[in-house]
Amino acid sequence: MSFELFSNLVGAFFTLAIFSFLYKDNPLYQMSEQLLVGISLGYSFVLSYERVFIPFFWQPIILKQQFILIIPAIIGAFYLFRFSRKLSWLSRYPIAFSMMGTGASVALAMHSSILVQMRQAMIPIENFNLFLIFLGTITVLLYFFFSKAHTGVYGKFVSIGKWFMMVGFGASFGLTVMARISLLIGRIQFLVNDVFAKIF
Repeated sequence: MSFELFSNLVGAFFTLAIFSFLYKDNPLYQMSEQLLVGISLGYSFVLSYERVFIPFFWQPIILKQQFILIIPAIIGAFYLFRFSRKLSWLSRYPIAFSMMGTGASVALAMHSSILVQMRQAMIPIENFNLFLIFLGTITVLLYFFFSKAHTGVYGKFVSIGKWFMMVGFGASFGLTVMARISLLIGRIQFLVNDVFAKIF
């Protein structure tokens, strides 16, 4: 038996063990789930060591002697104090710094996000598709304008925005379902082409 066939058999076993949850919760599924979580955690630990610790801590601080980087390294290490009852308050400092950084980046990236969307909504209405985009933008924005009651003609006009949002959320949900179905098709193709076809 070749190593490729053996690895495919192991993959097929765990795939069927995960699919067994469709019948009911069972020990095979629980074992596979816990093994997946453990392997993913071990892989992410090694990946973080090679992609984060070595290039951003070891090489610049130890090898290149850029000692100023010790300060953000210590602040980042404060995350580990989350597991201590007495010193868990120290983990709030890196969270505060990351939130400040995220807020500053959002403010600086306003041109690439908000202003671009505003500019795209202000193009001339030349066809029916652009009219639908304009109508959806206006009605959705007015739907969240709560200073005026949604009654009468204004309420009926604003309710169009609710339909636009429902179509948008439905499309995003459909995209999620299609992504899951494509994963299912990939696993079925693996079972049929790489395992069953080589065994039988």
